[in-house]
Amino acid sequence: MKGPFMGLLSKYSVNAVPGRRFIEVYDADAYLDDAAAMDAARRQVVAGNGYHLYLYSLQADIPAQVDIRIWDAPPPAPGDAEGHVAITLESETGALVVNQLSYGPAGDMTLPRPGVYRGTAWWTGRQAMGSYHETTLRDLAASGPEARLADDWRHTPHTERYVLDLAWERDPSPLDVEDDW
Repeated sequence: MKGPFMGLLSKYSVNAVPGRRFIEVYDADAYLDDAAAMDAARRQVVAGNGYHLYLYSLQADIPAQVDIRIWDAPPPAPGDAEGHVAITLESETGALVVNQLSYGPAGDMTLPRPGVYRGTAWWTGRQAMGSYHETTLRDLAASGPEARLADDWRHTPHTERYVLDLAWERDPSPLDVEDDW
């Protein structure tokens, strides 16, 4: 057995369409978008600002699988992952929303407790799904069978998957209270 024992405490999975190529994961009370974090996700696939995480896909039409797993100590990304990045996500409410930017929420997860979670985001199938999407659109434009497109999106040969492996680290930061003058 490698490393310390890591127990899975909670798991949530949902399929989400990466509208405008993004899927967003955020605390239920964190509504404001963050353009800088979105730009960072375009460069490194997953990026955030502490309250929002943005997952950047290479396509905008086919649902991707999003798994959020809470561990007592998060495992390292698997060797077959296409990529991975360290992440932090703070949830004051203990509820996370998985949002499809063009379509609204795909689902939500109740965390074991509110707080700051740290871990790793990793992904598989991103390159294959991006290539499949591009090829399908190119073939469709060349041949014109509009009825085939929906079937192609439902029966893809690949699965684009993003996994957030997280562990609770500490209670949420106290809210800043502004003095009334």
